[in-house]
Amino acid sequence: MRVTVLRLGHRYSRDKRISTHIGLVSRAFGADELVFDTKDTPVKESIEKINELWGNSLKINFVDDWKKFLKDFQGDKIHLTMYGINVDDKIDKIKSSKKDKLIIVGGKKVPSEIYNLADYNIAIGNQPHSEVAALAIFLDRLFERKELQKYFHGKKRIIPQEYGKKVVDE
Repeated sequence: MRVTVLRLGHRYSRDKRISTHIGLVSRAFGADELVFDTKDTPVKESIEKINELWGNSLKINFVDDWKKFLKDFQGDKIHLTMYGINVDDKIDKIKSSKKDKLIIVGGKKVPSEIYNLADYNIAIGNQPHSEVAALAIFLDRLFERKELQKYFHGKKRIIPQEYGKKVVDE
């Protein structure tokens, strides 16, 4: 099963940091690809530098027509929204499908047609919250926390310790 994250509504000046964090979470929590509906080369390069330094092969791509991309996607389409059904009520059904997954996270107001194009409208909670947090929690539930034990082959590696920081070159 491949997992792709579609970032909708990325705005250059406002969302650079949030979209970069969506990339960091996608990478660290097990997604295979991150797709933006807006071309922002600096954000792509920033995430690719993290991949190179710390390991992983998260692919970053851009699409001109997100609606076509969404309609053409072969697999389960999961829209993360505070208006959806609680993740705990649907995660077992989503996990039982071996189809590829497309996880849709919005920035600015998401077009209402997304709700009908998605197979699942999933809420982490029915309160306003960060799309970064929603993505992390959803991926953690999808991968049953196994992604937290994944080893990344990069130029640097963190040595876990109770106190202090230790980073070694690989």
